[in-house]
Amino acid sequence: MTGTQEFESVLEGSDKNVASFENQDLSLLKRAQHFLHSTPAAVPLIVLLLAIVIFGIAIGGRFFSSYTLTLILQQIAIVGILGAAQTLVILTAGIDLSIGVIMVISSVIMGNVAITYGIPTPIAVVAGLVVGGLCGLLNGFLVAYMKLPPFIVTLGTWNIVMATNFIYSANETIRDTDVDEQAPLLHFFAASFKLGNAVLTLGVVAMVLLVLLLWYVLNHTAWGRHVYAVGDDPEAAKLSGIQTKKVLLTVYAVSGVIAGLAAWVSIGRNGSVSPSSAVTDFNLQAITATVIGGISLFGGRGSILGTLFGAMIVGVVSMGLNMLGADPQWKVLLTGVLIIAAVAIDQWIRKVSV
Repeated sequence: MTGTQEFESVLEGSDKNVASFENQDLSLLKRAQHFLHSTPAAVPLIVLLLAIVIFGIAIGGRFFSSYTLTLILQQIAIVGILGAAQTLVILTAGIDLSIGVIMVISSVIMGNVAITYGIPTPIAVVAGLVVGGLCGLLNGFLVAYMKLPPFIVTLGTWNIVMATNFIYSANETIRDTDVDEQAPLLHFFAASFKLGNAVLTLGVVAMVLLVLLLWYVLNHTAWGRHVYAVGDDPEAAKLSGIQTKKVLLTVYAVSGVIAGLAAWVSIGRNGSVSPSSAVTDFNLQAITATVIGGISLFGGRGSILGTLFGAMIVGVVSMGLNMLGADPQWKVLLTGVLIIAAVAIDQWIRKVSV
């Protein structure tokens, strides 16, 4: 008992401070770096606000009109949805070059099943979504189980799906009037409604709801955390018990289904069903929105909200330059600058975790 008391008396004079990390001496630049690392959507949001302010000053009050701002949202609806699909893939340190043609062939399937074959439109929509999902499954199987590089796999399936699209459809466009008469449900996302002075389409609503849903899934479910873990360090994820192959397979499959949803929205946006739209650079636009949105091409870091902001940045720049009467090539130039700047900022931010 006496020994215990002597031991306690010694402890009374000991240092009771606990270990802590000193961060009071961090410079303002370092603090900003830490903030941006913990809030990946902050960079594209700041750039978006700056772009709106700059074009607002250059153009005047009409740029801030509800008509202009809602028109921007309508124009980016398809790219925003495809960007959400691309985000899932890039978060796993992959890339999907076939996402645009998967959307096109899904729309062609929807149109032909409903109009050419006369099958009820709901079944046609499901058929298009299933085709998108199967294309995604093929990509996921080749990446996850055959261990092939995502770039090579999706470059190959891009060519395969595009050729299949033209062969199956004979490159015949289904006219807007035919869709209206025989399958008006395919124009569902073209429906609009007023919110104050703003006019929004259901396609815009679908984009926003999809992004919010995926944000919740990625941040508040086990599957979402597994997606980030696989992209950050697949070997560590595997050792921790995550079934990395299944995660990759489901990511590519979900991405394909989302491309099918984009196909439905695109029919509402464009009116007709055109196989030749496969040559449009939807892939590049989706990747651009994702990269400018702060999603790291190295995987494991970024917020899907940033992808939405990235798509809006491209939309604001495009609309602003059009209203200023600038040469369309300026949009291409500025987009290239934004992509390089986004990757450079991502590299700088990643140094926090090194």
